[in-house]
Formats: sequence, C-alpha cells, structure tokens
Amino acid sequence: MLLCLSNRRSARRAAARQLDGGSPFPDRKARSGKSGWNGKGKRRGQVARTTASHATDEEIALARAALGKRNLVFVGLMGAGKSAIGRLIGQWLGVPFIDSDTEIERVSRMTISDLFANYGEEEFRALETRVLERLMKGGPRVVSTGGGAFMNEITRDVIKRKGLSVWLKADLDVLWDRVSRRDTRPLLKTEHPKQTLKALLDKRYPVYAEAEITVISREAPKEAVALDVIRALADHQAMHIQEAHK
Repeated sequence: MLLCLSNRRSARRAAARQLDGGSPFPDRKARSGKSGWNGKGKRRGQVARTTASHATDEEIALARAALGKRNLVFVGLMGAGKSAIGRLIGQWLGVPFIDSDTEIERVSRMTISDLFANYGEEEFRALETRVLERLMKGGPRVVSTGGGAFMNEITRDVIKRKGLSVWLKADLDVLWDRVSRRDTRPLLKTEHPKQTLKALLDKRYPVYAEAEITVISREAPKEAVALDVIRALADHQAMHIQEAHK
C-alpha cells in the first residue's frame, strides 16, 4: 500500500529515531553550511554527501541503512540514467560507485560495441554475468548495470539475493531523446532504432518490474531524480523498520 506524503514523512521520522537510538534528529532540514563538519568534510555522526542539499539527514541515514552491507543496483533500459544517477547516489551516501559496463571493458580490454561486434550478444551476456557475480560479492557500493543484465535469470537472482535493486523507469520519448544523441548503442544499430527501442521496452519492462524499488526517470535535473531515489530508499527502510517493530 502506498503511503501519502505526510505519512511517509512521519514514517521516516519514526524510523530515524530508531536508527538514532530513540532520539529525534535535532534539525530535519538539509544543512549546507560548514558548521558541524570535521576537517575531512563529514558532519560529525552523519554520512558525508556533496550536493544532496535538499535531502534531510534522516533521509540520508535511512537510505544508507537500507543498504547495510549490500550493493545498491540500478537496472533499466539504456538512457534511463543509471550511471549518472548511480554516481550521484554513491557520492551522497559515501559509498563507491561502479559502472558494470566500464568494469566489463576494463577486464576484457575491449569496448562494449567491439565485444558485441566480435563475439555477439550471447557471449557478452555471459561475461556480463560473471562480472556482476563478482561485484555482488563485495559491498556496500552502488552499481549501475547494462540494460540487458537484469533480463538474465542467473544475474537477476544474484542481484535479488545480494543487492537492493532500483529500476529507473522512463517512458519511450524520454529514452529516445537521450539515446539518439549518440551512436554508441549496439542494440540500436538497426534500420528503425526507435522501433527497436520500443520493442526492448515492451519486452523488458515486465522483468524490470521485479526490482524492489521503482523510481521514475523523468525530464528533470539528475539531482532531482537522485533525490527521488534517496527518498524511495528512505521510505523502503522506514517501512522495513515499522514492520520489524509490529
């Protein structure tokens, strides 16, 4: 059941008190000044963050607690913003960020396009699965995945068992506007790339829906979408804490 905004805020505050040993946060509003920060750029007793100026301390704390020692794994179609948003979230939560495609290129010493061209999608997916299985063994960190990664049943099972998955869901026009700016998507090198993208959307969205959390990737600054992710994580953790104390 979805909670209304006021109920979500109340749930976050109650859950934050549980995390803080029963004491409410002294100031729920985001703080951007230097007061209270130590010499390393971290607020005493709080998670460090850079540009999360509109996220409250309790939201950041709850989002970080939602991970524990797990990885936060972003799934979704190409153009959803998994890398851009994931990198911001990693900064805000103070955990490492890894782009699985970049990691695949590092270990193979080939670009994603060259891997597809020389070995085909099946071999690429097998390598992708091995890389993600290795990444899931460590944590906590933020991981962005390729659009097809979550479609693999083995990979999906590993993410479900060892990570917290977030689907960045965008509509077709938003995705097309983003991916059409660059000619670097192997799966879109077809006669009718937008139709190909729609076919991928129709096929993959029912599977992406298995992710634990869904956040809309909309036409907005990446900081705004990242803030939506932080609040979704905070709500997820708040509900978990409430259920545990029933």
